[in-house]
This record gives sequence, structure tokens and C-alpha cells, in this order.
Amino acid sequence: MDLAPDSSVLRRIEALEENHGLRLGSARVLGDFNAVARRFDLHRTGPRSRNYSLKMVWAPERQRALFAGANHGKPHRLNDVWEFDLAALAWVMLYPPDNPRSYDGLGEDASDVVFEDGLLITRRGGPAVIGHTWWGITYDPVNRQMLFMNIWLTKQEEAIRQLGGDPAARYTGPPLWSFKPETGQWAPLKSVPPGPRAPFGAMLEYVPELEGAIWHMNNWQMRATWHYEPVKRAWTLLPLNTEEKDFKQQAPSRELVGYYDMRRGIVVAQQGKSTFHLDVVRRRWEKVLNAPENSDAVPFGHDAKTSFYYDAASGDGLLLDHEKKELWAYTPDTSSWRVLNPSGDPMPKGDRLLAYADPALNAFVVIDDRMVWVYRHRGVRD
Repeated sequence: MDLAPDSSVLRRIEALEENHGLRLGSARVLGDFNAVARRFDLHRTGPRSRNYSLKMVWAPERQRALFAGANHGKPHRLNDVWEFDLAALAWVMLYPPDNPRSYDGLGEDASDVVFEDGLLITRRGGPAVIGHTWWGITYDPVNRQMLFMNIWLTKQEEAIRQLGGDPAARYTGPPLWSFKPETGQWAPLKSVPPGPRAPFGAMLEYVPELEGAIWHMNNWQMRATWHYEPVKRAWTLLPLNTEEKDFKQQAPSRELVGYYDMRRGIVVAQQGKSTFHLDVVRRRWEKVLNAPENSDAVPFGHDAKTSFYYDAASGDGLLLDHEKKELWAYTPDTSSWRVLNPSGDPMPKGDRLLAYADPALNAFVVIDDRMVWVYRHRGVRD
């Protein structure tokens, strides 16, 4: 959907000073809303935040941020996809949801689902049951597609039998899906072995130097960082921290948040009170900070409680603590954190926040359902 920028919104954002917040107002909610979307009032509220699905991903060619992922069963579990346009101050639904699902199966109405080519898929091409994103969603700007590791393991065999299928024919490779905003279509990205496991709470992040994405976890389920090549649809195990013990001690574990730092060529991650860097060139994870759990000097990183993004103007990372309503800045060069105290309008205090960094308009965006607040960390690029 082509939208004209709102000139009054652009003027207000352009005038925003460093370390200032601004309450922009209420976003419009646009799109082709089907009966399922209207049943859950999405045409009025927009997507709303979804507990273990908080990450938004920036699509540079669209200058918008994409959002998808499941709630923890309430009030719904939908495979809808949205994008947020700050310049137009609007939520736009890109994929109206298929029938709602239960937490562990196909729900009350599975008439729109087929078992095809080893996958449970809707007749419109979407994932039949969608999982949480955790931090396992990213954007591939070369192939212009969102990548999402759709982890849903509960009662899959039972669901296949429900549709008259053979569970032995189920595809058991990495459950990676793509969504292309230009066409509004989901698609599964099947691959041949080798491939990674799909643990809950892992991180998927696009890394330009690798011309693909990394899929990372460091616990008993998977102690590795894998590389996905979108053109080949192939996975490769990255040789990082070649001694297993070193990897175990130096790499982040589950429920992490992180981003790619294009200035330094590193991936920065926060997991609990610990901060990590992945040097892409040196192929090495390093734990650069390890604060005690009761420390007030660093924020707590968790994929259901925080959002963490790269600020292009400053080169810092900006982390929003959704529970404490605190905004933090991280400087990789000194491995240091500081809590921010913005002037101007206060940050929203709602319980359903979403956030992302908008490099086109140099703003950190916090959305409380439809109410939009923006923050400027650095006014002029270095």
C-alpha cells in the first residue's frame, strides 16, 4: 500500500533535538481486513504487542518496520503480518490472518489447512500454526524478505493425522519461513541437511558480510552459530571459538536480544545482565560484560521483556526495558551502558509496547497499541 508521508509528522520529527522524546499521536490502522482480523478487533487496534513476539525488523527499501508472531494463546494466535510507516503514522496489515489456532494445535476450524510436501500450510500459503518470534526473526534486504524461524513442536503429528496425513512424511528440517512484503506472501524455505536444530529463544540476525543470516543458541539444545545462505537455501555451521568450552563460556544463551552493528561489523547481544560481541571477521564470540543479577549498571536483556536495536546516527545500541519503561544506550567501543533520561514528552507507560529503530528518520520508535512516541539519540551522524 502506497502512503503519502504526513508533512506535519515529518516536520515535528525533523525538529526533534538530541535526547528528546516526542509524542506524535495515534497511528491509523489500514489494510484489507478479513473476518478473522475483525473478530479480534485488529482493524481498530493494530497488531498490539505479543509477549514473546516483540521484535520488529527494518525493511530499508520500504522504509518501514515489519511485525509478525504469535501471542501466548490469548487473545489469539494469528499468522498475520504488519508493517509500520512512521512517516505516514500508520499501521498497515500486509497479510490478513488465516483461522485462529489453539496453543497446541489447529484450533476449532482446520478447514483452511492442508498437509502438503511435508508441511502444515494454509490454503493461502501461510504457516498453519505460527510460533513466537522470540528474537528469531530478521530481514534480508538483498532478497527483500523477512526471515522467520517458525518453531512449533507441540502435537504436530496429531495435527497431521487430523488432516489424514502420514506423520512419517513430515519435514523435519529447520522450520524457516519467508515473507515478502512486496507480494504479501508467506513461503516455507525448506533445506537439505546439514542444518541446525530449532530451540526456543534463539536469535536470527541478518549479517551483510556473510550475505545471509546467523541462527544462534548456546545451551543443551544447540551449542552453535549457523549461517543461512538465502540464494542456496543452505545452512553451514560457522567455526566459531573452536574449543567447545570456550564457546560455551563466551557466547550468549537463550532468551537473548541483539542486533548487527554495521559500523563495526559485529553482532551485539544482551542476555540477562551479560553483554556479548560476535566479531564476524575474527569468527569469535566474546562476553565483554558479565554483571551480577542485582546490578543496576546494566539492563536486563530478555526477548519477552526488552527490545534492542542499532542506532545508525550514533553507532550505539538502544535497549528498551518494557517492564521498567527505561531506555538504555550501549557503546561497543567501551563496552559500557548508560540509562537515558530523555527530555520532552514522557515515554508511554502502557503494558503493550513495541519498539524499533528507524534509520531513515533517525528516531527510536515506541508504539503503545496505536499511540506513537519517538526519541532522538543523536542529531547528526558522526
